[in-house]
Amino acid sequence: MARVRLENITKRYEDVTAVDDVSLEVEDGEFVTFVGPSGCGKSTTMETVAGLTRPTEGRVYIGDDEVTNLAPKDRGVAMVFQNIALFPHMDVFENISFGLRLRTYSDDEIDRRVEQAAEIVQLEGLLERMPDELSGGQRQRVAIARAIVRNPDVFLMDEPLANLDAKLRVHMRTELQRLHRQLGTTVIYVTHDQAEAMTMSDRIAVLNEGRLQQIAPPLECYNAPANLFVAGFIGSPSMNFVEGELVTDGLETSNFRIDLDLEEIPGVSVGDTVTLGIRPEDVYPARQADELPAATDPIDARTDVLEPMGDEVFVYLLLAEEAGRSMAEDPATAPDQLLMSAAPDTEIREEQEIDVVLDRSKIHLFDTETGAALRHGLVEPSEHEPGERTRADG
Repeated sequence: MARVRLENITKRYEDVTAVDDVSLEVEDGEFVTFVGPSGCGKSTTMETVAGLTRPTEGRVYIGDDEVTNLAPKDRGVAMVFQNIALFPHMDVFENISFGLRLRTYSDDEIDRRVEQAAEIVQLEGLLERMPDELSGGQRQRVAIARAIVRNPDVFLMDEPLANLDAKLRVHMRTELQRLHRQLGTTVIYVTHDQAEAMTMSDRIAVLNEGRLQQIAPPLECYNAPANLFVAGFIGSPSMNFVEGELVTDGLETSNFRIDLDLEEIPGVSVGDTVTLGIRPEDVYPARQADELPAATDPIDARTDVLEPMGDEVFVYLLLAEEAGRSMAEDPATAPDQLLMSAAPDTEIREEQEIDVVLDRSKIHLFDTETGAALRHGLVEPSEHEPGERTRADG
């Protein structure tokens, strides 16, 4: 096991900067996930750790050693790719042991390591099968076992579950968490799937356009996002965003007003444009205001579309009636819309007039120009004595 440290890593391809001055540290035995949209630089960053890509600038350390210019085989890392890439003419045993045989380990040592790895990933009894006789999850386990037998200091996993069906992905997420707990090895994991990032990681490194936006535990990224990008990317469905202007004693948007004390928000002044963020689960029918730590004044709305999801119902709210309004806009970012999460047995119906309130303790404010977070929560929950909070039930 070993920690991994990146110092000011930059990777350029002619006039394209894939990774831009990324610095971070992964602790010994930690599970850190690189997450972000396609093209954000997460795979390129991992490849600099693996040695598959040499950074244009910066340094890579594994343990106490700088490995920036070392070949991949000398770094003590093992990688699992999205493309499993098993040898079709070799059985499971031969696929797992291939790297060991290249390194001229003894037959006894190869047998011991393969059997141990097969037991860890639950492939006992399958070592003589060919790849085309295995399920997708079993083939992925073979790829993981092939990495385990090397006894690496660091596991690097580049979207290893992307080609699996949804149910198998959920199962393999659990298997990978058990594997990490059992081995205790440092893991760097790459995915664009935020569910994988939130459920598996000790910390998440959120990247966008080659820049590191935030690295923090999953719930910190969710509850205290560093900027607008993290707030919008982490969480499904996305956080609602509404732009407004700061006035003497509050925030005015095109459809509602929020009272707030500007002195409690450093670096802002009257006339500044800020963006209010609120997650769908923190929007409630006005009749539930007494259940919240502190609620805003009621906001006039009209329900549009309802999406039953089984354990919740997504309610799309229109804050202003617009004849012929297009549904092309993302409801989470459209200025005259809000998305609310309601209980599955809600009595709310489509095209219904409704007053809603926002939980002030869960309102986020961001600088509209820079995207930086200004404040998380307009009131501390401990300042009030709320009733029992429930999901919006209409």
